[in-house]
Amino acid sequence: MRAWPKQVQIREVGPRDGLQNEDPVPTEAKIQLIDALSATGLQRIEAVSFVHPRAIPQMADADEVWAGIKRHPDIRYSALVPNVRGAQRALAAGFTEIEVVVSASDTHNHRNINRSTEESLADIAELVTLLHAANASAEVIIATSFGCPFEGDVPPERVASIVDSAVAAGADRVAFGDTTGMATPRRVVDVIGAVRENHPDLPLLCHFHNTRGTGLANIMAAMELGITEFDASVGGLGGCPYAPGATGNVATEEVVHMLHDMGIDTGVDLDRLVEVAALAQEIVGRELPSGVLRAGPRYRTIA
Repeated sequence: MRAWPKQVQIREVGPRDGLQNEDPVPTEAKIQLIDALSATGLQRIEAVSFVHPRAIPQMADADEVWAGIKRHPDIRYSALVPNVRGAQRALAAGFTEIEVVVSASDTHNHRNINRSTEESLADIAELVTLLHAANASAEVIIATSFGCPFEGDVPPERVASIVDSAVAAGADRVAFGDTTGMATPRRVVDVIGAVRENHPDLPLLCHFHNTRGTGLANIMAAMELGITEFDASVGGLGGCPYAPGATGNVATEEVVHMLHDMGIDTGVDLDRLVEVAALAQEIVGRELPSGVLRAGPRYRTIA
């Protein structure tokens, strides 16, 4: 019998990655959502991003959201930044876990932050130095790790090379973003295998979308390779604003539902999480794609 990990840690990204793809949500509703997520047992929440409001107006109230939530002492809250200026804002707000994104695809990187992949990598060393000087950690998220909607397949060797550069710049950890849902279990194995050749002990996290229905299968493939940290988004909120049709992060409650049935601990109260998914659906005013939200957990019976 396969030996699955005993524990898996989930980083909830709905408040940032999820809501940035919706019509602007009132600040009070964002605070309500984060506070509700904080009461589910989640250990990590990506709360906001510090980007220019012209680029992503949905995140223009990042400071107000962060100031308004009830911070749980046992939860690691993080913020996403696009550059050094964003990192300065995140540090000023009090964040100690900060993520920066670079795309494996040049075209997507240009669409996302108007610069080449190499230009972004050149800035990461300065950004990491800034964060470490402030006793903050730096996570480099590699978007389009498993494929690009503009360029097609991304060679695993290219992703591995970007990891090499990020580690050389001082990154504390690396995440692989399936930005437009192009990952399959085979491609997960190829990418992680290529990276592990040079970095066997580097902390890795995977961020999968369920755009083409492979999200949970990809998590299974990554767990077989020893990955125990994953992003997920309540209700299945999310996508990529620069890639039309790339909707749908893996739903947090679907991931928790599967892992718990496998005997893997997440620390999350699934029933509470489903309630929060219903709240998220109410906040955005549309039906969310989560099957567990729609049908309920498998242990619920009809009265």
